[in-house]
Amino acid sequence: MPPTLRTLSISILSRHSPRTPSVSFSTQVSNPAFIPVHPDTPSDFLTPSDIPQVHPHTPPSSTPIISNSTIKSGPSLADFINPRLPSWLKSPIPTSPSYHALKRDLRGLNLHTVCEEARCPNIADCWGGNDRAAATATIMLMGDSCTRACRFCSVKTSRSPAPLDPNEPLHTAQAIRKWGLGYVVLTSVDRDDLPDGGAAHFASTISNIKNTAPHILVEALTGDFAGNLDNVKTVAASGLDVYAHNIETVENLTPSVRDRRASFNQSLQVLYFAKSVQKNLITKTSIMLGLGETDDEIIHALNELRKNDVDVVTFGQYMRPTKRHMKVIEYIAPDKFDYWKEKALEMGFLYVASGPLVRSSYKAGEAFIENVLKKRKSEE
Repeated sequence: MPPTLRTLSISILSRHSPRTPSVSFSTQVSNPAFIPVHPDTPSDFLTPSDIPQVHPHTPPSSTPIISNSTIKSGPSLADFINPRLPSWLKSPIPTSPSYHALKRDLRGLNLHTVCEEARCPNIADCWGGNDRAAATATIMLMGDSCTRACRFCSVKTSRSPAPLDPNEPLHTAQAIRKWGLGYVVLTSVDRDDLPDGGAAHFASTISNIKNTAPHILVEALTGDFAGNLDNVKTVAASGLDVYAHNIETVENLTPSVRDRRASFNQSLQVLYFAKSVQKNLITKTSIMLGLGETDDEIIHALNELRKNDVDVVTFGQYMRPTKRHMKVIEYIAPDKFDYWKEKALEMGFLYVASGPLVRSSYKAGEAFIENVLKKRKSEE
């Protein structure tokens, strides 16, 4: 073998499915800076261009770096794994009895949660703890396959998802009553294949919950129903307490982040119209940071939300689910999230949850909203 050739053996274990066996192969390369990958082997390898920038507030030691000298001398193990996350983005592995009990209940009733499908980092906190009544699980209605393909989302996509389960509204109400929750969040995949986008199914679920346990406060995190306001009205008038719809990102980045059928202004229209249907509704939205947005673009988004009378906004760090999804441009430090919280409160939002691990359905935010709603009801 010529001395300039090297033999490289790589084992790949797909992280997308625990049932996928590992695959090994060997190849000879004359240039260590370029490593060919077997064409039939799935790969989530990161290249130097995949490494996100870290916000200036981040300590230099937390920035993953692949230097030119490393590339010239040949790859190391670190070149084939995800870069180390900043310390503030690490979360515990769920192990509590409450977590496992909730999971058993969900599987037994054939229910899905966005907590699992979207790989939420807060699942150990929201599903764990000793107080079952304080646990939060965001139920995902209408199956686990979405008709849209947003570039940030890990939920499965399909042009023709399975038919709706007619028993799901009742099963969802039964599960929530069993858990003894005071506040529940319902969301769903987008179902553009259905004439009403699944609005009637959403409304039926909310009605079942209210009939089963009237004291439970219900938040519905919906899609945009392709801009059909009649479908928005169906959900908004169903008896829910909080209507949530996420703008996801700033206006300028919307075309490259969200599915082509979504738009920034369409999302604003959904939120505005929902409150016009039911004046006492709290409206809520969420923005991901770390996608390359500027401060001016965020201010613009917040101004537009306030113009449309949105009450609650949450900020969280975008986390890349797999290499097939869009890259993280930067990891935003906690003090910058604190800045956006203060800024949004100054602009008149009722409540703001802002932090690297904050997600739209966020436990602390739900506790605050629950108190606001109960106070309003007592004053009626």
